[in-house]
Amino acid sequence: MNSLANRVTLIGNLGQDPETKTTESGKKLVHFTIATKDGYKNGDGQRVNETTWHNIVAWNGLADIAGKYLKKGKEVAVEGRIVYRTYEDKKGITKNITEIVLSDLVLLRSGKEAGKDDQAGDE
Repeated sequence: MNSLANRVTLIGNLGQDPETKTTESGKKLVHFTIATKDGYKNGDGQRVNETTWHNIVAWNGLADIAGKYLKKGKEVAVEGRIVYRTYEDKKGITKNITEIVLSDLVLLRSGKEAGKDDQAGDE
C-alpha cells in the first residue's frame, strides 16, 4: 500500500511551453503547467465547467523528454508526488506553492493531431 502513498495521476493540456533550467549542481529541471477540466450540473440544472491548473516539475531524464517534446496545448498524462513548498519573493512576501514532481510522463495525441496524421498517410 505504500506505493500508493502521495501519488497523483492527471491528464491535461499544457498551458505554456516548458521552462528549462539547470541548477548550480548541474541537474536539469523543467517547469510547466497543465490544465485539467471537470464539470457538473448546478442546482438549476445548468452545466458548469471548471478548469484547474497544476504546477509540474520534471528532473533529469524526464526533464530532457519534457523539454524536447512538450509544447503549449499538448495533451499529456502525468504521474508524480505532491510537494508543498514555501519561499519568500523579492518583496519579502511568503509564497506557498503546490507542485507535482513527475515520476512518469505519457505524451498523448489529441483528436486534431490524429486527424492530421491520418490525412498525411492518405496522400
